Amino acid sequence: MEQLFHDASFECSKIVTRTYSTSFSIAVKLLAPSIRTDIYNIYGFVRYADEIVDSFLNYNKELLLDRFEEEYYISLKEGISLNPIINSFIKTVKKCNISDDMVSAFLKSMRLDLTKSDYKSQHEYEEYIYGSADVVGLMCLKVFVGGDDQKYNELKSSAMSLGTAFQKVNFLRDLKDDYETLNRSYFPNVNIAKLTQEDKNAIVKEIEADFAKAYEGIVLLPVEARLGVYTAYVYYKKLLNKINKVSSDKILSTRIRVSNPNKMSLIAKSYFMYKLNMI
Repeated sequence: MEQLFHDASFECSKIVTRTYSTSFSIAVKLLAPSIRTDIYNIYGFVRYADEIVDSFLNYNKELLLDRFEEEYYISLKEGISLNPIINSFIKTVKKCNISDDMVSAFLKSMRLDLTKSDYKSQHEYEEYIYGSADVVGLMCLKVFVGGDDQKYNELKSSAMSLGTAFQKVNFLRDLKDDYETLNRSYFPNVNIAKLTQEDKNAIVKEIEADFAKAYEGIVLLPVEARLGVYTAYVYYKKLLNKINKVSSDKILSTRIRVSNPNKMSLIAKSYFMYKLNMI
């Protein structure tokens, strides 16, 4: 009966993923069935922490994050949690040997969102992205390589670059909400209220370089993960291209998205390239 409880926890993380991100859910469905559950479990945990600091505006967010972190570490030690999202995550942490430095770096960046409103230096900016995105990519890579440390070390840098690229695209896409609702500005030395075309072009160029480095690792991923990760990569590149076409003075008034028909087209093209061994 205990396994029934764990299976229900895994299903909760799957529901959270599907509820919060249709795009990510599509990418996960393109992974091999053997690794999907662990990716759902990772997403559920990081999504809940992110929701605490971003969405629960009428609650004591610091207290909620404290409780969430405390429950995680207690449950990690005991091997079980009655919080299904935490329970499913600790199962993946133990199974895939996800190190505590990854989890603590992630929670550190989430905690920064409670108090820090702008990032004035490149170091602060990169440190935040490492914790909020790069380590999530590394957690997923742990799942993808299935315990192959040599493969993990070979692909580690590219996985971090993909996490970085995804996060920076999110920063641009969510610029309006981050700045006007949450009072946050992540890009150092950039006046968001007066974002220039030069500023935007520099950010886009930076992200394109991250994507180029990420692609070098995507083509070397185990076959079980390659199509799903490549599809997510193609989706975010499409999102970046759409953002790039919007003038800098309209970024704060427009939230860019990829339409569902375009998503389906991207999936079809990705699958076609995958079947032809072009990725």
